[in-house]
Amino acid sequence: MMPTAQMSSRGGPWRLYVALMGATQWPDFRWERPAPVPTIAERRAALAALGYELIPGSEWSWIEDTTTYGDDASPVLLIAAVDVRESTGGAS
Repeated sequence: MMPTAQMSSRGGPWRLYVALMGATQWPDFRWERPAPVPTIAERRAALAALGYELIPGSEWSWIEDTTTYGDDASPVLLIAAVDVRESTGGAS
């Protein structure tokens, strides 16, 4: 199973992390500034810094959730995901 990179924000700075099955800690990157959403180039650079790259042909998908489970009046949490692999050139 390929790892998945996910990115989320609860209204503050965005956080990108690579979800690794069986790992106790996941590599992550945090942008210092709150919104706007990091560009695709910024996300690619963050993944490279973590030693990962997009799988060719993969695209970011977006879903939304509520910050309080089952409460549709609570603030929205945006989550993006994409399939990744370890960088073929190593971490940059």
